[in-house]
Amino acid sequence: MKIGISLGILHPSLWADITKEADQLGIESVWMPEHLVIPMAMAGSPFAGADHPPIPSNVPVFDVFSYLGFLAGQTKNIHFGTQVYNIGLRHPFIVARAVATLDVISQGRVEFGIGASWLEAEWQAVGLDFASRGRRVDESIAICQRLWRDEIIEEHGEFFDFGPVMFEPKPHHTPWPPLHIGGDGPAALRRAALVGDGWIPMNHTPEQIPEAAKKIAQIRHDAGREGTTEITVGVGGAGVDDLRRYADLGIHRGLVKPWDSSRNAIEGLKRFADEVLPLVVDYPTALPA
Repeated sequence: MKIGISLGILHPSLWADITKEADQLGIESVWMPEHLVIPMAMAGSPFAGADHPPIPSNVPVFDVFSYLGFLAGQTKNIHFGTQVYNIGLRHPFIVARAVATLDVISQGRVEFGIGASWLEAEWQAVGLDFASRGRRVDESIAICQRLWRDEIIEEHGEFFDFGPVMFEPKPHHTPWPPLHIGGDGPAALRRAALVGDGWIPMNHTPEQIPEAAKKIAQIRHDAGREGTTEITVGVGGAGVDDLRRYADLGIHRGLVKPWDSSRNAIEGLKRFADEVLPLVVDYPTALPA
């Protein structure tokens, strides 16, 4: 089982220190939250049953690729994930360039988490149509994949129209970094199966994961794709039994929080790495039934 950390649950002043410590302790990855802009007037929530957004308008938001590039320059092994990047809010040229740059300078340590977004007000602020975001995201993903893989590409689609272009350098990964699809609805499961290497659910309980994984595996199989879609979730508890139970449910990567507050995060992570990590990193993840 892979073990990661969600930086969004920590004070930003600790992000660099805990990432460097995690790198030395053998933690597999850190994951950074992302928004382009936070409007003053917001409604809705990514969490089922919640009426209000989970973030205030004045929450500090950093450019995810600039910050992860900063972290990459101070580490050697740890991977960097986006949790999740609102790919539809940018032109694919911007997305593909940022991802490829980070993947090159980190020598292949990118885990590109992407989503169709839940915050309608953010799309309105940028001047884009929220209702058609799913189709825009699908087209953006396809363009990025071709930019990363092909020598020359052009596009004449619903949202993007451009003549032949070249794109260098290509990512360190071939043909592109792993794509982790965020979301819980049918469209997210479809993307996870058809174009994703991973899936990041938000509203599925642990007990619901096996059935969803089965659906993803079936769609993936029917499309002729080999391999397994990797599942990443925040696991809450950071004990051996907790993590092994999640692995038994088909979860490949657990984002842990082995501390009570940011003040003792590094101490808690060290204790976790000493007492728990050696007992779970080689524990196998169950395959979809």
